Amino acid sequence: MRTLPRPDTLESMSQRYGSRYKWLVLLVVGMGMVAGVLSTSSFNVAVPALTRYFGLGQDQVQWSVTGFMAAMTVAMLPTPWLLERFGFRRVFLLSLVILTAASVAGFLAPTFPLVVAARILQGLAAGVLQPMGPLALMRLFPPASQGRAMGVMSFSIAFTPAIAPALAGFLLDRFGWSSIFLLNLPFCAVAIVTAFYLLPLPSSRASKPFDWFGLGLLSLATMALVEAVTSLQHRGLLAPWTLCQFSVAIAAMLLYIRHAKHKPAPIIGLGLLRQRTFAMGSIVAFVYGFGVYASVYLIPVFLQNALAYSASSAGMALLPSGIALVVTLLVAGRLADHFPPKWLTAVGLAAFGLSFLLFAWWGGHISYAELIGATIFGRIGLGLVMPALSLATMQHLQPHELSQSSVISSYARQLGGVMGVAIVAVFLEWRESVYGRMAPGIYTAYVQGFLLLSAVFLVAFLAAYRMETPARPGEPQKPVTH
Repeated sequence: MRTLPRPDTLESMSQRYGSRYKWLVLLVVGMGMVAGVLSTSSFNVAVPALTRYFGLGQDQVQWSVTGFMAAMTVAMLPTPWLLERFGFRRVFLLSLVILTAASVAGFLAPTFPLVVAARILQGLAAGVLQPMGPLALMRLFPPASQGRAMGVMSFSIAFTPAIAPALAGFLLDRFGWSSIFLLNLPFCAVAIVTAFYLLPLPSSRASKPFDWFGLGLLSLATMALVEAVTSLQHRGLLAPWTLCQFSVAIAAMLLYIRHAKHKPAPIIGLGLLRQRTFAMGSIVAFVYGFGVYASVYLIPVFLQNALAYSASSAGMALLPSGIALVVTLLVAGRLADHFPPKWLTAVGLAAFGLSFLLFAWWGGHISYAELIGATIFGRIGLGLVMPALSLATMQHLQPHELSQSSVISSYARQLGGVMGVAIVAVFLEWRESVYGRMAPGIYTAYVQGFLLLSAVFLVAFLAAYRMETPARPGEPQKPVTH
């Protein structure tokens, strides 16, 4: 019986499959990332059902979401060391196996603490998977085609959240909340099988020691910050618990900076952040995550609470903008191959921020056509940013810097998203308490919420403007001034 050929090193696999090999790898890694994104974007639909099923309050059930997000954010941190120590294929496969096992465990969980435990395991696996796509792309694709590849990968990642809530709602209505845990299993299965045969084994492995102390400090800072921002909704800014968590986050981060300066191989080095382009790109990633996650929360709530649209009508109003995003992603990837990604990022951020100014300008008198037009305009800007931001941040880096750069960018974007949702929710609750929850006061509260997001994207635009434009192949790199 003839056995199928097993994958070996990157060089031998590239010779075996030829020029199409890099696209096969992108397909496999993209499938795994979709499985992780499904775990992220599908579960919110189940929160009301969990509240009724287990007889818990909203603040308790929210741990199934907060625990996942905190675990996902923390799990990104050791990814560079894991990749250097065990290789891309082993880390990718292990993450998918853990994601699969956690999904099955969540489906079978008889108690809510076990549901939270399964969600935390899912978050750990999804956090490791998230930076691996951009990393594989930057290593495999030449600069001339990186934009097109980034557009294809961004298309799959952006399209998944658009359909995940609908699929999750279908499963929940017919089979109960536990069935949502199974939504990502087909993608996990396909990714595991194809990765086993298509992803390469490392030609050599690094043996530097793991920075456990650094991981502990960064994990403590991350979890304390997530808990502090989450507690804003329940306890307020000046509550002792909130202030304590902010203090712990700041102290842990300062201790890590001191630790990283003296550690030969810290889990996340500070050298990349001394480069202006990467530092500015990380700020853009944080603010971008803040704005995107906050807008995904703010716009549907505005449509339903202020304009009195039904949930289905609000969904239909946002559907054209989702189509516009998908189309823009395919075009933006090719544009990034012909124009400086820095400027595509800046233009996209400006368009996305301007769309919130349109919401603020029209306020409660916005018509259905204006609503659709503003959301389409904003999503076109978002589509321009997604492929270009990673290229603008990572194109000028050396190969050995790509692992950490991908993780730092993903970490900044995810942390910004956590803070964005919580801060906007608290801001709206505060402004509604001032102006009231009836028209016209509620319109003023949401107008100020949209102005807040416009200001946030102005900060991101200024950071993008400060990034360097990398030299084209064959041109000398312009020196970085500090």
